[in-house]
Amino acid sequence: MAKNLRMRAARASLGLSQQGLADAVGVTRQTINAVEQGDYNPTINLCRAICRALGKTLDELFWEDDR
Repeated sequence: MAKNLRMRAARASLGLSQQGLADAVGVTRQTINAVEQGDYNPTINLCRAICRALGKTLDELFWEDDR
């Protein structure tokens, strides 16, 4: 799994720490870190919660373009 740099960039652009995003979506900071590092494949519910918290769509944060 690849690192999720788009998620990290979206979080940083809002001035949110990993802990801040974790608190907003109801998971641990370690979970957010694992998702960003590509070490954890989040559930669709967690993906949707992250998208809502960051004001992004699933496509913007989680779609892998194989082109």
